[in-house]
Amino acid sequence: MRGYFGIGAEEISKPMNLGALMRTAHAFGASFFFTINAAPKVREAYNADTSRAFDALPYYPFSGVEEMRLPKGCALVGVELTEDAVELPRFKHPAAAAYVFGRERGDLSAEMQARCDHIVRIPTKFCLNVGLAGAIVMYDRLISVGGYPARPIMPGGPPPEMSEKPKAKR
Repeated sequence: MRGYFGIGAEEISKPMNLGALMRTAHAFGASFFFTINAAPKVREAYNADTSRAFDALPYYPFSGVEEMRLPKGCALVGVELTEDAVELPRFKHPAAAAYVFGRERGDLSAEMQARCDHIVRIPTKFCLNVGLAGAIVMYDRLISVGGYPARPIMPGGPPPEMSEKPKAKR
């Protein structure tokens, strides 16, 4: 798979969910993790991060949106339930992207949304837990840009390259 991605959270309200988001980012192969105005919460997040993501990927704490810096060419993708957001199944993920999630008791700030190159939404009836939302976005990225073949036509069918029958054991 070409490209890279980072995961971030702005003013997250629940430290254990931040830890879960960090663990999930580590599991999906994120290149970095960042937070905006969440430094005190990060210390508590260690308790939920059983994979020790802090030891495996760079962490960038920013005190505010204006301080946030991303690599050159990295698109900022906000994940938010707004009317003008692109639904995730219709979104083409940039090769180099940083996905930012908002606090659970509010939205991404207007300042953050203005900074985003894209805003996407998970097509659900209401907001999801930030850890779960992060997992859905990362999984969607994986199946969209990860080089996986098209899904089988028949339910439960094997992928085309695995359609050969296994040889019988003797």
